[in-house]
Amino acid sequence: MNPNPKFRLQGLMLASFVFIADQLVKYAMIGPLQLQNRGVIHIISFFDLRYAENRGVSMSFLTADSDGERWALVALTAAIAVGVAVWMWREKLRGDILALSLVLGGALGNIVDRTRYGYVIDYADLHFGTFRPFYIFNLADACISIGVLILLVRAFLISDKESSDGADVQQPASSADIVEKS
Repeated sequence: MNPNPKFRLQGLMLASFVFIADQLVKYAMIGPLQLQNRGVIHIISFFDLRYAENRGVSMSFLTADSDGERWALVALTAAIAVGVAVWMWREKLRGDILALSLVLGGALGNIVDRTRYGYVIDYADLHFGTFRPFYIFNLADACISIGVLILLVRAFLISDKESSDGADVQQPASSADIVEKS
């Protein structure tokens, strides 16, 4: 069965929305809110807007300290984004397409930052006192993480069943199905 063009369009629209929203929020952080100059804006007791320049990838791994490393990281993340786009284009299930579109939109937002500035703008600081369950992140990072989490949950907990039109009609996997797949 071929992928449903309607699901592809929905995926492209969601990826575009994530990308545009990410860029608009980052613009607000460095433009009108001047977070780069202010450093921190306290919002509530467990959430601040805190300016950070992330020169690496997730949790600052693979830090790019030189121009060569920066462009190598841009090339690597762009290649991954192309892989996600191809996967999304070939995917048949709407839920997986939408999850992949979250990953793609977020990845493109961070790639544009790294290309434009040499780093990714991060600003969301979730904390409970001094405990920080995450590094400072941005909307793109959140969408990438949520998309990957959805893909993992769907892969491990839902058995594939498709209707004749390709729409998701998946049922939660039973414990017998999970043991059988192991």
